[in-house]
Amino acid sequence: MGAGGLDRRSFLAAAGLLGLGLGGPSLAACGSNTGRDGSAPGTLSHWYHAYGEDGVQDAVRRYAADYPDARVEVQWNPGDYESKIATALQGGRVPDVFEAQVKVDWVRQQRVVPLDDLLGDQRPDFVKTLLDSQTVDGRLYGVPQAIDTQVLFYRPSLLREAGVTPPTTVDELVDATRRLSGNTARGLFAGNDGGVAVLTAPLLWSAGLDLLSPDGESPGFDDPRAATAVGKLRELHATGGLLLGAPADWADPGAFTEGLTAMQWTGLWNLPKIVEAHGDDVGVLPFPRLDADGAESVPVGAYSAMVNARAADVERAKDYVRWLWVERTDHQAEFATAFGAHLPARASLRPAADRLSGGLGADVAQLVADVGRVASPARWSAAANTALSDAVSRVAREGADPAEELRAAVATARDELTRLDR
Repeated sequence: MGAGGLDRRSFLAAAGLLGLGLGGPSLAACGSNTGRDGSAPGTLSHWYHAYGEDGVQDAVRRYAADYPDARVEVQWNPGDYESKIATALQGGRVPDVFEAQVKVDWVRQQRVVPLDDLLGDQRPDFVKTLLDSQTVDGRLYGVPQAIDTQVLFYRPSLLREAGVTPPTTVDELVDATRRLSGNTARGLFAGNDGGVAVLTAPLLWSAGLDLLSPDGESPGFDDPRAATAVGKLRELHATGGLLLGAPADWADPGAFTEGLTAMQWTGLWNLPKIVEAHGDDVGVLPFPRLDADGAESVPVGAYSAMVNARAADVERAKDYVRWLWVERTDHQAEFATAFGAHLPARASLRPAADRLSGGLGADVAQLVADVGRVASPARWSAAANTALSDAVSRVAREGADPAEELRAAVATARDELTRLDR
C-alpha cells in the first residue's frame, strides 16, 4: 500500500489459517518474568507504517480491538518507518509485532522468530512467491498481508495526440517521454529522484538480469547488459521529459491525476483515484523490455507481519499474528481490497477483490501473474541496495560511466552476501 509519507518503498516493492485454536496460557501467565523486553503483561504492541489510504488506520485499530486474548496497542508510524524498525530491532523501543519485509540480517541476528507453525494446512492458499520472499534458510519469518505492485499508468488520449504508441521497449519509453513532454505537462513521472528508487530493478529485469542470481548466492547484475540498461535511465533524464520536483512523490497519484504528466510509474493502490480523475482515459503497462533478450516486468512486494524475538511474550505475539493474518479472513479481505486497490495474499480471497475483477484492475492482476518479479529478496541487503542506488543515481543524474559505477556496486553486493553467510 502507499505510504502517507511517500518514503515507501522497496516495494517494494510485493503477495494465510484457521483452526489452530486460540487456547494457550491465560493472560495472567503471559509475558510475566520472561526476562524479555516489550509490552506489559497482557498487552501487545503492533507497529504499522503510515498507509496513505483513508480508512486503513481505523481498520487496523478495529482489528486489534477484536483480538480476544490480549490488549493490542497499534502504533501508526509516519516518516521513515524502515529506519525506525531497524533501530527498534537493534535495541530501541520494542514492538511485539510489526510489518516489514524480511531481512537476512534480522534472521542471522535472531531479531525475529520463525512463523512456519502459524500457517498450518492453509499454507498452499498463500501466494508461494511471496512466502518464498519471506523465507530464510527454509524457515518463514513473515506472514504476507497483501500484494502490492507498480505499473506504468498512461493517458491513451495524450499518446494518440502525440502520435505515440504504448511503449513496449525501453527505447520506446525514452522516445515517448520526450515526445509527450509539452509546455504544461511532462512525459513521465517516476519519482522526484528521477526513477532511481523505483526503476532500478525494472531496468535490470528489462535486460533479463536481477538484483541477485537465481540461487541468491551472487549479484545478479554482474553483466555488461546491466550497464546498457542503467544507461537508459540517463537517456530518460536527457530527454528533458521527466517530471522532477512534483508536489508529492511517486507513491502518490497527484502528478498524474492533476495533469502534470502523461505517464506515471506508481502503485496499483492508486487505481481508484486515477480512474476517478480520468475515467476511461487510463491505460496500464508493465515496465518494458530492453530488447528481445530482456523481459517485461512489474515488481511484486508485500509487507508481512513479523514477531520481534525480544517481545515480552513471543507465543502470545505469534498467536495474535496467526489470529489476524491466518484466521481472520474477513479482516484480511477488507485490508487488501477496501482501501485503495491491492491483491489479497491468498488465492481464496481473490473473489473479494471486486474492483480487480475487470478492467484495469484485472489487467494489473494478470501482469502480476505473468511478469511479476520479487521486488526485495530477503538476501538483498540494505548496504547492497544503497550501493546500487547511489551508482544508478550518479549515472542518471551526473552522467557517470555505467560500467564503472556498477562494478563498484557489484563488489559491495558480493561483500554483503559473503558477510551474510559468515
